[in-house]
Amino acid sequence: MWQWAVSALGIALEGQCQRVVCWMGGGAERDNGGETGETRVNKLDQLKTMTDVVADTGDIEAIQRYQPLDATTNPSLLLKAASLPAYEATLAAAKATARRVGGAPGAQAACLQFAVDIGCEILKIIPGRVSSEVDARLSFQTDATIAQAKTMIEHYDRMGISSDRILVKIASTWEGINAARALERDGIQCNLTLLFGFAQAAACADAGVYLISPFVGRILDWHKAKTGIDYTADSDPGVVSVQEIYKYYKANHYPTVVMGASFRNLGEIEALAGCDRLTISPDLLRALADDSGPLPRQLTPSMASERPQVELNESSFRWSMNEDAMATEKLAEGIRNFAADQIKLEQLIQS
Repeated sequence: MWQWAVSALGIALEGQCQRVVCWMGGGAERDNGGETGETRVNKLDQLKTMTDVVADTGDIEAIQRYQPLDATTNPSLLLKAASLPAYEATLAAAKATARRVGGAPGAQAACLQFAVDIGCEILKIIPGRVSSEVDARLSFQTDATIAQAKTMIEHYDRMGISSDRILVKIASTWEGINAARALERDGIQCNLTLLFGFAQAAACADAGVYLISPFVGRILDWHKAKTGIDYTADSDPGVVSVQEIYKYYKANHYPTVVMGASFRNLGEIEALAGCDRLTISPDLLRALADDSGPLPRQLTPSMASERPQVELNESSFRWSMNEDAMATEKLAEGIRNFAADQIKLEQLIQS
């Protein structure tokens, strides 16, 4: 009785009594009971063959477990991370900074320090980049966003982390996109977040932004609340939005990376298999790792776009956003919620 597997996904060689299905190393599950056995790769490992997987968390243990390329953080995730035992010393150091500097400036400086310190810890265990977010209260201030982004990069530099391992997260407002345009020219690459509409994506591409994060699940939330429809993965408005942006970018040769974010279920992730990157919460990373079913690729760079290429100035951008109620409402809600969690984090650090 003999068997061997030849490299990759989907290749199977049959021996006398055993069959190897979908073998590629780590994460595979083997069943050798009885006369036949199968080795399958879980969906997380399959996804990693076609999409760069990013962990949407500050939880060190989860990042170590699922071994993503990159990791993303935001004020809400930092607030959760502040309660984790792994960050007790980091939180204590931030509190010391807040006391030393004092007042609102002390709280803001301490929160930036906390974000950078967590980013540094994450970078010890991932091969790629961490995304650290600018204060959401600066979302409509181009110059202030640029200043805080540069301060953040300086903090990382003092910790021995070069800027090529950092993505500065900025809300996809007109002011935020213009800040990213200037930062990209200065060699600071950006992740434009809270992206819900095509106008935001088109403006980001024109600005030469390195990466965008369209929020799949939050788009779905809005449409479900308005229509009461239980969408399938194929009809999910968030999935459809990312598919359209991806095709538009590839058809027009924009180098901007599309990274789907804010997923509500596995179906959304599976429907975007092949997207440049996907940032995924620990719960959904676990669900992918526990599922050994097939995961076909859904997106490829050769796919054609039905949208004509557009260029937006400020007035056309604002009009397009005005015409897109979902994008306008979810962007405003997202900024409010991130600002609220930023304030809670400042209060925690000052306590």
